[in-house]
Amino acid sequence: MLRKTFENEIQQLKDEILVLGSMVEQSVLDAVEALKKRDVDASKKIVELDKKVNAKRFELENQVMIVIATQQPMAHDLRLLASILEVISELERMGDYGKGIAVINIRMGDQPLLKPMVDIPRMAQIGTSMLHRALTAFVNEDMEAARAIPAEDDQIDELYEQTYRELMTYVLTDPKNIERANWLLWAAHNLER
Repeated sequence: MLRKTFENEIQQLKDEILVLGSMVEQSVLDAVEALKKRDVDASKKIVELDKKVNAKRFELENQVMIVIATQQPMAHDLRLLASILEVISELERMGDYGKGIAVINIRMGDQPLLKPMVDIPRMAQIGTSMLHRALTAFVNEDMEAARAIPAEDDQIDELYEQTYRELMTYVLTDPKNIERANWLLWAAHNLER
C-alpha cells in the first residue's frame, strides 16, 4: 500500500512538472511574439504571469519535501526526487528568461525593431520544442529520447551567432543602432541560454 501511495505521489509530481513546463513554454513563446509585435501590454501580462511560475515552483518543491518526509525514499527513488527538484528549479529559471524578454520589450518603449524578427522566433520555437520533448522524456523516464535532444542545441547556437553577426553589421553601419541592436541581442541571449 505504501509503495502504491508513493508511486501515485511521484506521478502527480510528474504531471505537475508538465503543467509548469507548459507555463514556461507559453511564457517564452508569448514573450517573443509580444516583442515581434511590439505589444508592451502583452509583455506586462507575461511579467505578471511569471509570479504564477514562481509560485508553482515553490508549491512543487514543497510537495517533494512532503514526499521525502512522509515516504522516506531510498536509492533510486531519492535520486528521482532530487532530479525532480532540479527540473523544477531549471523550469523556473527558464520562465525568468521568458520574463526577461518581456522586460526587454517593455524597456524598448516605442522604439521600432532594428530588423524584422526571423531568427529569434525560430530560436524560441526550437528551444520550446526541445523543452517539451525533454520533459516528456523525463516523466516517461525515456533515456533514448532524452539523449537525442542536446544535439539540437547547435541549431540555436547557430541562430544566435547569425543574429549576433547581423546586429553587429547594423551597429557598424550606423552606431546610432547600438541600443536597439543590444535589446535584440539580449533577447536572443535569453533564448540561447
